[in-house]
Amino acid sequence: MSIYTIHVPPAELSPSSPDRFVFVRDGFSFWAFLLGPLWILWHRLWLVFIGYVALAVLLQVGLRLIGASTPVTFTAGALLALLVGFEAATLRRATLARRGWTSAGIVVGDDLESAERRFFDVWLRGEPSRAGSPMAPASTAAAAPPRMGGSEIIGLFPQPGVSR
Repeated sequence: MSIYTIHVPPAELSPSSPDRFVFVRDGFSFWAFLLGPLWILWHRLWLVFIGYVALAVLLQVGLRLIGASTPVTFTAGALLALLVGFEAATLRRATLARRGWTSAGIVVGDDLESAERRFFDVWLRGEPSRAGSPMAPASTAAAAPPRMGGSEIIGLFPQPGVSR
């Protein structure tokens, strides 16, 4: 199961345009690791691309200036690619936040389609998510769970509120 964060465009918060929402999968991105600069450009992360190129050039030039061998230079490049693979989702979320997109919540699903289905089922009904989504109306806030009686509590403390 994958975890996705949902991002809403700045000017569109209505249910009439759910096709504009962006779902960002959390976790390692194989394509960002394998094809870092192309993946960055594909997702239109322009400042990230400039930073990536600057860091890669500085890293390679710095290693050549200190006389590092080719395997060391290759390893440093591979570690940079690994870092991009691990931080790909964070880079996308940061870019969306900088562009004014708001976070609508978090959803778990087997794949993108099931995550979208789960999110929109709850979002279109106007129910709050378990994390307290900012998209949820205040009038439908979840009530506190009912208190259990003393005989229904399982654990070390037989009565609620009693100290040890």
